[in-house]
Amino acid sequence: MAASTASQIIEAIGGAGNVKSLTHCATRLRFELVDAGKVDQHRLETMKGVLGAVPQSGDRYQVVIGGAVATMYENIMHLPEMAGVDAGKGAVAGDKAQSDADVKAAERAKVRGKVAWMDSFFEYLSDSCPILGVLLGASIIIALINLCISIGIVPGEEANTSLVFIKAIWKGVFYFLPIMIAYNASKKLKVDPWLGGSIMAALMTPQFADLMDSEKWKGVTTCVKSATLGTTSCSTKVFGIPMLLNDYSGNVFVPLLMAAVLALVYHGLKKIIPDSVQIVFVPFFSMIIVGALTAFLIGPLGILAGNWLGVGLAWLNGHAPFIFAILIPMLYPFLVPLGLHWPLNALMLMNIQSLGYDFIQGPMGVWNFACFGATAGVLFISIRDKNKDMRQTSLGALAAGLLGGVSEPSLYGIHLRYKLIYKRMLVGCFAGGVVIAVLGWLFPSVTAAGESVRGVTTNAFAFTSLLTIPVFSQMWVYAVSIAVSFIVSMVLIIMLDYRTPEQKAEMNAASESDGTAVETAPADAAPVATATATATATAVRTTTVGAPVAGHVVSLDDAGDPVFASRALGEGVGIQPTDSTVVAPVSGVLQTVAETGHAFGLKTDDGIEVLVHVGIDTVKMNGEGFHVAVSANQRVNAGDTLVTVDFDKVKEAGYSTTTLMTVLNTAALAGVTPKTGVDVQAGQEVLDIQR
Repeated sequence: MAASTASQIIEAIGGAGNVKSLTHCATRLRFELVDAGKVDQHRLETMKGVLGAVPQSGDRYQVVIGGAVATMYENIMHLPEMAGVDAGKGAVAGDKAQSDADVKAAERAKVRGKVAWMDSFFEYLSDSCPILGVLLGASIIIALINLCISIGIVPGEEANTSLVFIKAIWKGVFYFLPIMIAYNASKKLKVDPWLGGSIMAALMTPQFADLMDSEKWKGVTTCVKSATLGTTSCSTKVFGIPMLLNDYSGNVFVPLLMAAVLALVYHGLKKIIPDSVQIVFVPFFSMIIVGALTAFLIGPLGILAGNWLGVGLAWLNGHAPFIFAILIPMLYPFLVPLGLHWPLNALMLMNIQSLGYDFIQGPMGVWNFACFGATAGVLFISIRDKNKDMRQTSLGALAAGLLGGVSEPSLYGIHLRYKLIYKRMLVGCFAGGVVIAVLGWLFPSVTAAGESVRGVTTNAFAFTSLLTIPVFSQMWVYAVSIAVSFIVSMVLIIMLDYRTPEQKAEMNAASESDGTAVETAPADAAPVATATATATATAVRTTTVGAPVAGHVVSLDDAGDPVFASRALGEGVGIQPTDSTVVAPVSGVLQTVAETGHAFGLKTDDGIEVLVHVGIDTVKMNGEGFHVAVSANQRVNAGDTLVTVDFDKVKEAGYSTTTLMTVLNTAALAGVTPKTGVDVQAGQEVLDIQR
């Protein structure tokens, strides 16, 4: 199954020739493509084993797999056609339909893809995610150690050398975190990653750290304690130039800034140094230039910026805790799908380093458990309705959340597909935020330094799962808050459902076609939902598909597009249009409507999935000459207008007007027979469906 899914992913992404490079993080495959317009997003979204597909700026694309991403990555890279992909030798393959109306893509489109440099910036930050696996592992070790100590199973560190060793395992992750981030960030910017790692490591050597010993370096090094930050700042002179000294262990901002500067220097040097000696002199000059810049300028600036960001949020937490505790869980549901949550995660690590504790993770845990509670509600409904596919999806997502603190499987597998979930889940976020705000004010946390802080704090970076509850100060406050957010979200989903009437009707149809149990509408369901479900239950099986536009019908082999000709998108026909109006070839729900008006995906009540692709490469016209008459999730009848097209303008732009139509789930049917070589009017039969 995994190998088959791997092949299907590559086919849907545009073929191996469309892949420049492929990497993966904790949950996602990250593609850099020759042309993102060749991606069949609808096929990816409906593919088993895929939780979601997320377009990025330029020609980058993410496919969300979940916890099995590493295995999927290996399966893909072992495909024969993927040989040489790392070298970036992909060739342009044929065009595939790209669906911009996908729910998650539309969510991202509100922010991402419009300002390319901003999109690239946040993509750069989020691409540090290959280290999330070790962070997750370390956070679980922290939680288990704290739990064992708190209940007296193991003695304190002073009397237990074994505990010292175990602590070293997780402390090593955070101490050397800057080197890991420098490696990943440099690799992202196409710089030798070992070079980035070595420059950051130079600032963490015992010799460099020893410069902060003002007793040893009397008259050279001076140290001053900051009353505001509670940290000690030291300075010395190197080559007669003042240098601020800092402890860079556990820092995130400095290696990110350093890698960005390194990329400029590294690529600049490659332009002026002859190829024959680049292997020696590019690293040599990069280490000297960027190493000095980091020690004298980038490092101190990064530390200062991170410290003051933490102080600013700490001020908000101390002076307006209600706003802070509610704001964080209400923002996270929108930050995570957009990939904008990593800067806050980086700030958590900075807080721990500079302040000795973090106060963001508590409210963040409220959002996480509201998310998991919504997933639990979906699981309850799927068990009640005997929906096998959704039961498997929600059970896996819930396990990843409660045990690992990972929200992506829930978000991409369920929540962003069924937007009603967000309305229920945000209530849970708000309720949990209010509870943590009130209890955190009444029962302040006490940090390791004895400082009283409003709200819930922790002195370790921990993914907010059931296993990491013991790492929080005022553990009971945190536990009550996340329990409230979890229960409220779950109960609201169970009471109000997570689907629209149309989505429930679609699930009913899918259950019928699969031979599984059909769910029944609740007694208090709206009349429209009952009517829709009734109509679905008595739906006539689709036996034919009409022409979406008047014109001459040709075989896919003669339509002019190699991907459609390969039948990768199912059997179908091409129509050379003689009219400007494109209509719905069948009755059903519009699952996808491209913003550019060039592609439409319909699904009938009995499960036939039809793709209408107007012209070839017309996505590049960006909607010019296309006047769309429908929207995604709208129910249409056969013959309803989808789009009116100025085909003369399409021809003037140099693109083919041939309109392609296929049955996407041909493989699940006994057969699809096209009628070609004839002239038809819109709505006349051009495809026969055999069950």
